[in-house]
Amino acid sequence: MKYTDEFRDPELARRLLDDIRAEVTRPWALMEVCGGQTHTIIRHGIDQLLPDEVELIHGPGCPVCVTPLEVIDKALEIASRPGVVFCSFGDMLRVPGTGRDLFRVRSEGGDVRVVYSPLDALRIARENPDREVVFFGIGFETTAPPNAMTVHQAHRLGIPNFSLLVSHVLVPPAIEAIMESPRCRVQAFLAAGHVCSVMGTGEYPALADRYRVPIVVTGFEPLDILEGIRRTVRQLERGEHRVENAYPRAVRPGGNPAARAMLEDVFEVTDRAWRGIGVIPGSGWRLSPRYREYDAEHRFSVTGIDTREPAECRSGEVLQGLLKPNECPAFGTVCTPRTPLGATMVSSEGACAAYHLYRRLDIPAGPAARTVPLEAIPGA
Repeated sequence: MKYTDEFRDPELARRLLDDIRAEVTRPWALMEVCGGQTHTIIRHGIDQLLPDEVELIHGPGCPVCVTPLEVIDKALEIASRPGVVFCSFGDMLRVPGTGRDLFRVRSEGGDVRVVYSPLDALRIARENPDREVVFFGIGFETTAPPNAMTVHQAHRLGIPNFSLLVSHVLVPPAIEAIMESPRCRVQAFLAAGHVCSVMGTGEYPALADRYRVPIVVTGFEPLDILEGIRRTVRQLERGEHRVENAYPRAVRPGGNPAARAMLEDVFEVTDRAWRGIGVIPGSGWRLSPRYREYDAEHRFSVTGIDTREPAECRSGEVLQGLLKPNECPAFGTVCTPRTPLGATMVSSEGACAAYHLYRRLDIPAGPAARTVPLEAIPGA
């Protein structure tokens, strides 16, 4: 297969769905880890096409959504300071902090710029030696390598006015935290293919064995997701709990050795807070001692941050898979993409944003609400 449309073929989707129906004999609850998977599932109606026995639980794999409120507020404070150029990807600008967002800071005179690569921020630093340039480095293992490379380049080239505000998080510790929760209903995971393309699959067998859960690595097109579900259901029905790679066109067992070497050089593992979830031990990265001078949090010594989440926002429960977005009383009323209470409503990978964008506005009424025609998986 060469083209995206081939991974959206309705006839192949029907065959995979038939295989899943033929395999399943009892209820199973699967969690897709990544927000990109969630958007594919909701956009193409995959959760509604599946047999009623198969439930998909949306996981915490949206990097924008899990960036803790305290870090957002630190970003707002740094971006507000004179002489600072604050650079970020566009999806962070509308993420609400305590009372405002980066768009508001920009409207108030802060020099907040949207860039398409951390190297763009490094270029701005070279062109403006009299300004402090900060890049907002968030995300999972997927986005960490280019951020690490940029810090490495700043160190190599001797660019002193560049720094990175780091909020990188790691998937395997999050899976462990989910499974340790007393409210956990997850019986299997669809792992994120892009994360595994960087890190490989070596950390997952121990998790699969410890918690006796299948973990199937998938891509992000409809057929990728359905094939992952098919393999997962087959394992569950057979009482197996293995790691399978259903995304071999992008994922190798050892991941990307060059990227992993760069990450090991620039970062070190640390405890990290997840927005709406709390602190997960060993679940994040920070700059290693060799590169600590490029840590914006250290450089600007931001203190006295008083964070306040809106009381009516239940995005933390959404991120933990305990609540569907349209089961939140604020969803689509006081919380919309234009007036978000939480990051899950504004992020391009947020579950609440997916439900709102693809018009899942009503609370499901039961199994009948899931019955839709197979043509719900379009060609585009």
